[in-house]
Amino acid sequence: MKKVIKLALVLTLAMCSTSLYAQKFARINLQEIIFSMPEFTQMQTDLEAFSKELGEQLEAIQVEFNNKAAEFQKNRATLNESVRNLKEKELQDLQQRYVDFQQIAQQDIDKKQGELFQPIHVKAAEAVKKVAAAGGYTAVFDISSNSLAYYNESTVVDIAPAVRAELGIKEAPAAPAAQ
Repeated sequence: MKKVIKLALVLTLAMCSTSLYAQKFARINLQEIIFSMPEFTQMQTDLEAFSKELGEQLEAIQVEFNNKAAEFQKNRATLNESVRNLKEKELQDLQQRYVDFQQIAQQDIDKKQGELFQPIHVKAAEAVKKVAAAGGYTAVFDISSNSLAYYNESTVVDIAPAVRAELGIKEAPAAPAAQ
């Protein structure tokens, strides 16, 4: 009986160690891959053109401000108080318009970058999934961001339920609201 138990234990250990070694892991620098894609180069060109266009509009506002400020300084002594106050207010409004446009332009650039980058990232991620699945990899680590680029859901265990239990959390969290 002891021999049967020992044999079963040895076989179990052998099977466990074999299955552990059978798992394949890989690494990739996804950022490097994305930067080398022709689509990324095109994205940069498109983003530079978009930024240049907004920069030209910003420059036009700055030129308008500079011209009005120079004219105001030149004629300031000859203006009565109410006209001078009106011109000062106009300059302040123009300066505020410049600051507001600068902030909006930066937001637009960030949004445009996200819109242009998203399909590139998706294409690269799909390629990683395809190569990983074809190569039989259990997990692919993205070394550029210290994260997983791919994992085979059937061979990787989700330990979230056990962690929730350890923390005393009774329910799974609600899905985040769509934004």
